[in-house]
Amino acid sequence: MADKQEKNPNVYEKKTVFEAAGEEIVRKAYDYATGYVKFLDSAKTEREAVVLGIKMAEAAGYRPYRFGDKISVGDKLYYNNRGKNLFVFRVGTEPINEGIRITCAHIDSPRLDLKQNPLFESSDMAFLKTHYYGGIRKYQWLAMPLALHGVVVRVDGEVVNITVGENEDEPAMYITDLLPHLAAADNAKPVGTAFQAEKLNVLVGSRPLDGEEKDAVKANVLAYLNEKYGITEADFQSAELCIVPAGRARDVGFDRSMICAYGHDDRCCAYPSLTAQIDADEKVHTTMCILADKEEIGSEGVSGMQCSLILDLISALAQELGGNDAAVRANSKCLSSDVGATYDPNFDEVYEKRNAALINCGVAMCKFTGARGKSGTSDASAELVGWVRRCLNGAGVVWQTCELGKIDVGGGGTIAKYMANHNIDTIDLGVPVLSMHAPYEVIAKTDLYEAYRAFVAFYHF
Repeated sequence: MADKQEKNPNVYEKKTVFEAAGEEIVRKAYDYATGYVKFLDSAKTEREAVVLGIKMAEAAGYRPYRFGDKISVGDKLYYNNRGKNLFVFRVGTEPINEGIRITCAHIDSPRLDLKQNPLFESSDMAFLKTHYYGGIRKYQWLAMPLALHGVVVRVDGEVVNITVGENEDEPAMYITDLLPHLAAADNAKPVGTAFQAEKLNVLVGSRPLDGEEKDAVKANVLAYLNEKYGITEADFQSAELCIVPAGRARDVGFDRSMICAYGHDDRCCAYPSLTAQIDADEKVHTTMCILADKEEIGSEGVSGMQCSLILDLISALAQELGGNDAAVRANSKCLSSDVGATYDPNFDEVYEKRNAALINCGVAMCKFTGARGKSGTSDASAELVGWVRRCLNGAGVVWQTCELGKIDVGGGGTIAKYMANHNIDTIDLGVPVLSMHAPYEVIAKTDLYEAYRAFVAFYHF
């Protein structure tokens, strides 16, 4: 029998982490996933992610920064932007004009937000009206246990934190669906029109309040909320409350190689970005991990990446460290740490497999995002891609390139273009995800860990 022919070294071929990295890396990936799952279960909203991120940073010796504070080489600082956006940075020995190594992930995820006047009663049942946040497929949120997370700010200014539905001894929320026996008309409709946003009403009660004649079920719900949280119906007007899937992250597969959870997009990049920032005790480069809000709705507002805050922080760093903010931005590099779409053979028709991210093939680099004719992309330069290649290859990171799907099918954008607009070289690098934007998404543990290794390498290179 002839010897097996060696592979042509001139041909590029994706390899899985199992093939390219070996058993030791795989074992570390499984161990790393344990901490990530705990993070996910405790951080289902951007506010919860910021609280947990601060705890992690402070445990590693980081302290809060306020504009006007002195900044010195070696400082480990964080800036909490309104409880919804977090900047964690370390000042290196390298002159600040040499730039900052930035990773930027978002901590918001698609969900259902409560309207400002949400509570109503109909047919002896109490409901909460919702307004979906980000790109969802509405039908996926029906007929499953849901939880309520968020804050209520009372008229006296007190902030009340609310979480209901996560523990086994707590009630869940629920959105009803139509029984199949009566759904013939809906079955004939396109999926995009069969499910209406105004019908995504959350069932929260059916028992009337004793002695109440009008809207007695609604009155009973209000009585419960007042007794437990000290709030009234008017307090919904100054609340940020959202509906998310109830339940914890779970291993998937007989081999436990994957994780099923709410909010992988984009906490599966936020967590490795933050842990890499903490673990990569770099003494040379100034490094910054940004956990951003509002990516799912265009990165708008005071906690999104279109806000001028990143420019203000860079300016403060430059001023305190004797640099020039324009030079700092021009010499900085950013990994927009956002997820990619994993090729799914069940929906082969929407992917171009050769340029899709494959599961267990490592962290995925996307030179350009956007839609169709690259609309809405920053399109990273070939020079930056080459730099990142050298960085990842030098550290032995398993990585791949990817696109979101077939060109004419659709597309999407990330934070990258907003960072690039500030004259900061930026490219997308993140974890591939199955069932992206569904209530429960799936990632591979090996891909998660390679993202962490990539961010550590980036901070050091």
